[in-house]
Amino acid sequence: MSPIHGDHTGQNGNVRSLETTVGTLFEIGEDSDVTRFRDRPRPVNVERKRSLDERSISELSNIGSPCRRSCFLGSPRPSSYYESHPMVADAWETLRRSVVHFRGQPVGTLAAVDHSVEELNYDQVFVRDFVPSALAFLMNREDEIVKNFLLKTLRLQSWEKIVDQFKLGEGVMPASFKVLHDPVRNFETITADFGESAIGRVAPVDSGFWWIILLRAYTKSTGDTSLSEMPECQNGIRLILSLCLSEGFDTFPTLLCADGCCMIDRRMGVYGYPIEIQALFFMALRCALVLLKQDNVGKEFVERITDRLHALSYHMRSYFWLDLKQLNDIYRYKTEEYSHTAVNKFNVMPDSLPDWVFDFMPSRGGYFIGNVSPARMDFRWFCLGNCVAILSSLATPEQASAIMDLMESRWEELVGEMPLKICYPAIENHEWRIVTGCDPKNTRWSYHNGGSWPVLLWLLTAACIKTGRPQIARRAIELAESRLSKDSWPEYYDGKLGRYMGKQARKFQTWSIAGYLVAKMMLEDPSHLGMISLEEDKQMKPLVKRSASWSS
Repeated sequence: MSPIHGDHTGQNGNVRSLETTVGTLFEIGEDSDVTRFRDRPRPVNVERKRSLDERSISELSNIGSPCRRSCFLGSPRPSSYYESHPMVADAWETLRRSVVHFRGQPVGTLAAVDHSVEELNYDQVFVRDFVPSALAFLMNREDEIVKNFLLKTLRLQSWEKIVDQFKLGEGVMPASFKVLHDPVRNFETITADFGESAIGRVAPVDSGFWWIILLRAYTKSTGDTSLSEMPECQNGIRLILSLCLSEGFDTFPTLLCADGCCMIDRRMGVYGYPIEIQALFFMALRCALVLLKQDNVGKEFVERITDRLHALSYHMRSYFWLDLKQLNDIYRYKTEEYSHTAVNKFNVMPDSLPDWVFDFMPSRGGYFIGNVSPARMDFRWFCLGNCVAILSSLATPEQASAIMDLMESRWEELVGEMPLKICYPAIENHEWRIVTGCDPKNTRWSYHNGGSWPVLLWLLTAACIKTGRPQIARRAIELAESRLSKDSWPEYYDGKLGRYMGKQARKFQTWSIAGYLVAKMMLEDPSHLGMISLEEDKQMKPLVKRSASWSS
């Protein structure tokens, strides 16, 4: 993570300012200090005045029928529950300390509340980081913060986004935002990062997808459809999808991405068509089908979404899937094939198969590999992409079961002593120098390069429940409970088995806390799975056999 540009005074990243700071909503008017920017390109941290900006969060929150859930600060659980679950009580207390307020209302959670080190951009609200926090609050019947977050990020989407004189797409969602407080004027503003302050200056492709997925989770959890039916929300969904469904030169239905565009936000060789983005794309498309109104504009998008889903599911299930049989087929590939009868459609060289994959692949099991593009297959295992593939039903029931078989067979490699490996295996030596550019943070078995991330617990647990294997999740949670709270909720762990606290890991990392809480609550009440899981679409029939071009 990298520092964000702008003033860092008057932050509400500590408990005192969270409880006492109440400012005014930042809106551009005639008496505003930013009116001088009207006649020239606005920098990315200047808010444009649009229709949605004319109303405050509190006004928008009252649209439609009142939500059936409780207010934000009131927890419905009795005190006896926390007395019998001290680690859960500690997690909730720490999570609440991370809450960020804007105009006196909760709008998100800080990435971390670790004041022992320089804050950098860990004192911001990240879209992807907030998702497990949002799910925890929804499961605890505290909806206000989630609704406010969705509305606030929707407003940020409407900003004009210019980076080095280049204008970003209108639908781009921010990677993060930060509330700045001026104690002299008692005035609050928000500054957002759309990638111009990120490592490598890459825009977050995943933020828009997570926003759509969270909007559907909120709607599913609360039964409140008034938020998603707002014209502004409908337009926000369409703007995000317009970025992804536009026609271009690509011959694949997958999304072409730069390195560092998702959770792995540093150079790690995930450029091209990373599994994490493709799985989130698939899930966001399916959520959008549920959320979009069937009006004239909505129907056009529904048709485009449906066509893309069919093509994307076929492509992913055909070409990204790897099991023992497919591995053997690739091992026997011929190269330099031409015409539509080619078996080796992407001209992958069998000699490029890494040695480790032959030992890693069990007799029963399989997974979606990290990347497929011309003459290149990334055979690494990526946890987030495979778990989302299960939850979105991108994976067929058979493939979902195979992924869980792999998890059980390769428990030591993928879970070890602290769940859960973000990817496997680590890259090292000459490959590490070439792929990461000698990144000192992504050394072998550390951070994104084979590090163990407790936040992934919630995704694993959801996938386990959906596939009928809660015992796997229970085993992983017990491992995490042995250390997480004692180690002050670190961001990640290092080492081949995840034995050591990460060398640069922040403590009191919010999504480590929230990921644990969501995993625990889903195991206690599996009905929570419904807000983050999609059943198989029968219209997208599971693949029976490969196309003729893959048949020998």
